[in-house]
Amino acid sequence: MTKAEAAIDPARPIVDPHLHFWHIHSGPNPEPQRFLFDEALAAIAASGHAVTHSVYVECGQMYRADGPPELRSLGETEFVNGIAAMSASGGYGPARLGHRIVGNADLSLGARVRDVLEAHLAVAGTRFRGVRMETAWSAQRLFGYPCDPAHRGVMTRPAFVEGAQALAALDLSLDVWCLHTQLGELAALADAVPGLTIVLDHLGTPECGGTWAGRPDEAFAQWSEAIRDLALRPNVRVKLGGMGMNVAGTLTADDGPGTSEELAHEWRARVETAIAAFTPARAMFESNFPPDRCAASYGATWNAFKRLAAGYSEDEKDRLFRGTAAQVYRI
Repeated sequence: MTKAEAAIDPARPIVDPHLHFWHIHSGPNPEPQRFLFDEALAAIAASGHAVTHSVYVECGQMYRADGPPELRSLGETEFVNGIAAMSASGGYGPARLGHRIVGNADLSLGARVRDVLEAHLAVAGTRFRGVRMETAWSAQRLFGYPCDPAHRGVMTRPAFVEGAQALAALDLSLDVWCLHTQLGELAALADAVPGLTIVLDHLGTPECGGTWAGRPDEAFAQWSEAIRDLALRPNVRVKLGGMGMNVAGTLTADDGPGTSEELAHEWRARVETAIAAFTPARAMFESNFPPDRCAASYGATWNAFKRLAAGYSEDEKDRLFRGTAAQVYRI
């Protein structure tokens, strides 16, 4: 087991804009996994970092077992809203977990998705700040199972664009996780709905398997060009993280052995390329826990980010660790 790292710059306030809660006990993963309120609190406490708030991003948890299919994701928002209420009581420490919620709604419903969005707002009020739905598509397997063919090209469809417009009309944001081969589609969506704040999750993960296996330099070059082009859209923000998860394998239940030095070395090129393109005013570090724990602990992950940010000014660091996320999610 890797020795726990002392937190670097431990007093720096952090808004973690991408922290899941889940209890997985079915599907392709080989073992049950639990990362709920208690586990998140323990990870933060053990890290020594000053996490003040977190944003929950949908991950298919606690959907309603019945009712109209388009409304079953309300169960996830209800679930997280309860955790957020517990955290907001102050009885579990100073961090406000689940303080903002990015839920799931099917934008392919087009204008009809407005009713679904309003139902989420009725459940969680101002905690509900946006939506993410499944858009990642690869010809290869992701997390051990094939991608749904319906996700291929989904962001380019007129109904999806119409749904994104409904999201913008309610002053909500759209989180998107996609592969680097889809970044052009995301740029087109940003152009089509300029009033919508779009947050690219996990840096737009470069493909690494199948036809891309053994071609990391080519993938990085294509990703870099696409990231710089996407950054020309002023309504797009980027989350700097998701680099620890193993998209080619199944999710793990334990912290990986990586040190912050190792992670910073491995992640530097992607992080610096994205910050140069978007600037710190439009970029934010994210833990993406628990998926990223297959690489390292929560503490080592944030230490790696602090090593990567060491050369930026104090104001730029504040944007990267707190300010951009607070602005996007109204914290």
